[in-house]
Amino acid sequence: MEAGGRAIVDGVSLRVRAGSVTALVGASGSGKTTTGLALLGAYPPGARFSGTVTVAGGLVGHVPQHPAAVLNPARRAGALLADIARTQVRHLPRRERARAAEARITEALSRAQLTDPGEMLRRYPHQLSGGQQQRIVLAQALLLGARVVVADEPTTGQDILTKRRIVEELASVVRQGIGVLLLSHDLDVVRELADEIVVLKDGRVVESGPAEQVATGARHEWARELFGVGEEAEPGGELGARDAAGPDAITGARSGAVLDVRDLTAHHRGGAHRTVDVLRDVSLRVRPGERVAVVGRSGGGKTTLGRCLAGLHRTYEGEVHLDGVPLPRSLRDRTPAQLAAVQYVFQDAQASFDEHRTLLAQVARTAVRLRGSSPTDAAREAEALLAEVGLGEQHLHSRPARLSGGELQRAALARALLARPRVLVCDEITSGLDTVTRRGVLTVLDRLLREQPDLALVWITHDLATAARADRILVLDAGNIVEQGPTTHVLTTPGHPFTAALVEASGKRRTASRA
Repeated sequence: MEAGGRAIVDGVSLRVRAGSVTALVGASGSGKTTTGLALLGAYPPGARFSGTVTVAGGLVGHVPQHPAAVLNPARRAGALLADIARTQVRHLPRRERARAAEARITEALSRAQLTDPGEMLRRYPHQLSGGQQQRIVLAQALLLGARVVVADEPTTGQDILTKRRIVEELASVVRQGIGVLLLSHDLDVVRELADEIVVLKDGRVVESGPAEQVATGARHEWARELFGVGEEAEPGGELGARDAAGPDAITGARSGAVLDVRDLTAHHRGGAHRTVDVLRDVSLRVRPGERVAVVGRSGGGKTTLGRCLAGLHRTYEGEVHLDGVPLPRSLRDRTPAQLAAVQYVFQDAQASFDEHRTLLAQVARTAVRLRGSSPTDAAREAEALLAEVGLGEQHLHSRPARLSGGELQRAALARALLARPRVLVCDEITSGLDTVTRRGVLTVLDRLLREQPDLALVWITHDLATAARADRILVLDAGNIVEQGPTTHVLTTPGHPFTAALVEASGKRRTASRA
């Protein structure tokens, strides 16, 4: 397949058998999503393609990497589910249809591991976390009764407990005779679920075969690199030494907080004009040069906290201070200097880019708007930063639709860094990246924190291996802080049952992936 004058998928062949999982893995931009969408008959605009796609036995369901893209922002989350269910019960007597449709929706939501569905279905998509959005879309696919499901990063942005349930649910789907094409960077999930693995690099298959054979005895250099370096190798190193030395070693005499959150209680508007608390009495101090990881289950309030810091969520009580000065709640009321000082990198990077402008123009615009740089200087600096996160000449003049989710996440990171922030809020920015690219992005952040002692990092993540790189961890559950403290202490001697459950689940998952 060719698009924009270049081959994006070249000679890919694969099979998805009924009752089995075929995993398609590779770096961001290697053609995984393009191949998956081909099963749906969806191709990039203007693409030229050859070959055949044959689907036997019914519909193909799709769980996209960016769930917000298929959720209508003007409709509540339950509206599309209701539309689907109503079409499935038209054969019943009219008086039985409503109850039957509701039963189908309830079953699909339960299979997608959605808790408190009544409240959640009354929310609009922007009021849901990324994990909740994914599970709503998964419920749609299950409700449709598809015989093949293309699952594009289904566990991205999910906490470890929810990942465990999604793995179990996909396994249950497979036991019912449904075939699954799993597109994933999460190699632990791939090892656990896949019957066959296909490895893509630059749009071509470089390795394929039974899962055990590929994961443990791959012959191609790229496949060996992808599977040979586990998540366990990423934490520790210099950051582990910093944490072991104690928090005072991080900032020395600079003990004043660059960011101070005081008694923050945030709300969403629920149904019937009610307000729903999503954060309760959250307080947090972040010092210059410090990195703080915020962990917890999907929907626990992590993203809402980050959005409050950045001025993207203004319905809250309490205060957010930058260098001792209260920040306006809305970004519209913040000065350019305040906007530059607190930068937010979105979990759904695609939604944060203008689809009509090139990548370089959008990234460079940050330096022009917030720092007063000339367009020429801004473009030169943007190009250098994009190169540091692994985006080259072929990406600079492309529009967002031409880039993968992982590539857009790296571009979003470069855009935020171009503002030269005091506080960088990263919301699950490595969850959609392959292990090799993830290490590269984390290395860039490590270097920046060493070179910029004022730069503080608030890292929102579901991945405890990534959280282990932080100096401190804050654990949120149902909008409440249940535990916080030095990273080593929280991960080795958790004091709250929820934290202990996260740590235990993470350990079990890694043990299973190595078995």
